[in-house]
Amino acid sequence: MRARIAHRPALRHTYRIGVGVLGGLVLAGGLVAIPYPGPGWLIVFLGLAILASEFAWARRLLRFARGKYDAWTDWLARQHLGVRLSVLSATCLVVLGTLYLLNVFNTVASWTGLVQWTWLQSPLF
Repeated sequence: MRARIAHRPALRHTYRIGVGVLGGLVLAGGLVAIPYPGPGWLIVFLGLAILASEFAWARRLLRFARGKYDAWTDWLARQHLGVRLSVLSATCLVVLGTLYLLNVFNTVASWTGLVQWTWLQSPLF
């Protein structure tokens, strides 16, 4: 199929745009999902892999990002328990902060009848 696409310039251009849009959306979703429990980094690497199928810069970035991710996890595994717990605590604070800013706590409070707890309401909404 790719050989057929390569012979037709208009189709190749359209295909590259489609790969760019799809890869960009997957990458953006992965970046948003990184601090949350689940496969955030996996989604980031999937988005970069989609982009790397058509773009040389994305192949270089994917290789670089995988190296840095592996270095980070190796470094973190060698650290004292206190350092690992500090990283975990910082991650939890990021998650709680974004949930607060996205008004999730106030939404759940309205489901449970705790609307009088106005301190749960996000300053953005």
